[in-house]
Amino acid sequence: MTETIIIDASIAIKWVVEEEGTPFALGLRRDYRFAAPELLTVECANILWRKVQRSELNHEEAKLAAKLLEQSDIELFGMRGLLATATVLAVDIDHPAYDCIYVSLAAARNWRFVTADERLIRVLNQKASPEVANLCVTLEQLASGSH
Repeated sequence: MTETIIIDASIAIKWVVEEEGTPFALGLRRDYRFAAPELLTVECANILWRKVQRSELNHEEAKLAAKLLEQSDIELFGMRGLLATATVLAVDIDHPAYDCIYVSLAAARNWRFVTADERLIRVLNQKASPEVANLCVTLEQLASGSH
């Protein structure tokens, strides 16, 4: 059975926009199933908007990227049941709650959480419980097999 992993927008966006780590992110598609909180859709839309604002993408490229992400095979989960645990985690590790939603979903499902946000993983390793921190890995760590 294929392992399911929780991904955030930093991973999903690499599937549709060429940036550092894109080959690793695309490589995950061979070996894993994907899940995320519904927040992923808003974060991806915001990233695409920002890339247009910075002239990294044009309007049509952003629209195409959004359509491709809408068709991707990511199982999306509601966030209501994650609110309390994400809030507690955010306060405990002094980090924005929107990232903690992903971590809380991973903990609730006992699935690994993969992100390209190396700073988040450092904070989790320093401040979160070992049970939570051990579920979380960077894209580079997963791609290299070091976690």
